[in-house]
Amino acid sequence: MQVLEFLAVNMPAGIAVAGILGLLIGSFLNVVIYRLPIVMEREWRSQCKTLLETEDSYASEDNQTAFNLVTPNSHCPKCDTPIKAWQNIPVISYLLLGGKCHNCKATISKRYPIIEFITGLLSCMAIWHFGVSWQGGAMLLLTWALITLTMIDFDHQLLPDSITLPLLWLGLIANNFGLFCSLPEALWGAVFGYLSLWSVYWLFKLVTGKEGMGHGDFKLLAVLGAWLGWQVLPIIILLSSLVGAVVGIFLLVLKNKGKSVPIPFGPYLAAAGFIAAIWGEEITRAYLNYAGL
Repeated sequence: MQVLEFLAVNMPAGIAVAGILGLLIGSFLNVVIYRLPIVMEREWRSQCKTLLETEDSYASEDNQTAFNLVTPNSHCPKCDTPIKAWQNIPVISYLLLGGKCHNCKATISKRYPIIEFITGLLSCMAIWHFGVSWQGGAMLLLTWALITLTMIDFDHQLLPDSITLPLLWLGLIANNFGLFCSLPEALWGAVFGYLSLWSVYWLFKLVTGKEGMGHGDFKLLAVLGAWLGWQVLPIIILLSSLVGAVVGIFLLVLKNKGKSVPIPFGPYLAAAGFIAAIWGEEITRAYLNYAGL
């Protein structure tokens, strides 16, 4: 407790500790982002095998080796050489190794140090805004979860229930103690967050006969509503839609992507949610002043 009190009083030290913790957590998030979709796919195969009562060669192979967020230990995907502790220091190890495997010299993806750095940076911003407090600690958890959901959705167009549903309950529990808003505001934030995109989904489907977004997007907006309250939902929807539209046009025009190519909406919701959590009041005040209200 004395350490926390010291960090709470000395903001630079608190921000520095948050950054270091964020770098370490970012290294673990890289594992979750890569492994969780594979774990889910194996579970789906096993369930299909049980349902259809058939033998699946992939499922049999999956059952032979344990694979989860802990096992096996980190290793080079090309030469299977285990990664030593000094080779797993966030960002620093990547620079020391020159972005290559120490054994086989295979190139290591730049996304690993980038995710670690971004996690550290956003962790610093969370503590800078909310301080070393229960509110700041809760915001760290939300930030780390949003980073994970962003990258999984970017890679697989998937927002796992194993992350969004516990996060929804955590938001309601946190606001039972009034960390970000009152419990009624959080409850209705979850309800309106889910129903708003659910309504858009069904309206688009009735008009076009196609699905415009995944059900995970409903749950993610419900999560943000549960954490931040119903008042921030218009800001989140506006920011995410604006950025999503710009990126979508960019991909269609400059990258020659077809209109049928799915574009994940989760990353824009997550980014808009973080921005609203940090600068939501300032954005709302600036808009009201601009509108003369």
